[in-house]
Amino acid sequence: MFKNIKYILFTSIVISSLLLSACGADNSQDSAIQTAVAQTVAAQNAQQAANTETPSAPPTALPLLPTAIATPFAAVASPTTPVNPSKSECAKASLVSETIPDGTIYNPGDVFTKTWQITNTSNCVWDTSYKIVFWSGDILGGAYVYNIPQVTGPGATLPVSLVLTAPAVDGTYRSEWALQTPDDIAFGVGMYSEPFYTTIVVSSSAKPAYDVISVDYEVVRNPATGCPLNTRYKVFATITTNGPLEYTYQWQQSDGNSQDGKGTIKMTEAGSKTISREWMIQVGNSTNDRWMSITILAPVFKEFPPAIISYDCTKP
Repeated sequence: MFKNIKYILFTSIVISSLLLSACGADNSQDSAIQTAVAQTVAAQNAQQAANTETPSAPPTALPLLPTAIATPFAAVASPTTPVNPSKSECAKASLVSETIPDGTIYNPGDVFTKTWQITNTSNCVWDTSYKIVFWSGDILGGAYVYNIPQVTGPGATLPVSLVLTAPAVDGTYRSEWALQTPDDIAFGVGMYSEPFYTTIVVSSSAKPAYDVISVDYEVVRNPATGCPLNTRYKVFATITTNGPLEYTYQWQQSDGNSQDGKGTIKMTEAGSKTISREWMIQVGNSTNDRWMSITILAPVFKEFPPAIISYDCTKP
């Protein structure tokens, strides 16, 4: 823009000079005119320099805000160092005993406490971060997860007690449970790590079918080994009912001797009662296997498989 103004002024001065020359101006006037032109051009250059805008410096960049970095809940470990070492070696247990026989009869809505005595057969200490978890079947009104109630060291026995409720509908129900390590390895009891469970029967009948539901035997030899003239065998019979029941039983033997083998037991609730009977076997007698068994005479006649007695003459 300033270049155009300079050009216009210069052109005007030149034209004026020519006009004066044409009119016969003298040399002094020419000199004055040239001086004026030069001064005008110099002034214009100075004005242009003064009015020329100085380029602005590039704006200073604003500092960037620091980027937020999320803090992980746990440091990421290298592939060779797991964050939470496996507790699979701690997942070993055995079932010692339990309350409430399987097949116990309840009325709809009855509340009961089932207890399993479970031994820690691992080399680990189970702290209270170990859990009892529902596995399958019917939950029977319980929760899905419980913390174990106490610290249990290797070889110690843990009582696992759950408060459960009989369903409202008649039927047979099975509820299976397991233990769980802190790193979520579920395990059961025994060689095959099977879940521990309870089985109940719900009956709304005014007269439930209470009965003897099982007989289990244990045979003890005295002496345990050797070939004495007389060997005594003691048979322990554990009789289990599914509710309050009075029953009459009779011992039976393979030689037909049932003398003094009769008795009556009254159970106030579902449970077990253990009785025993002894049989002495002489060396001169047959070495064939013998047996003893329990027969329920009343209220309902019922026979159960026998306990086998094998005469074993083993020299020490």
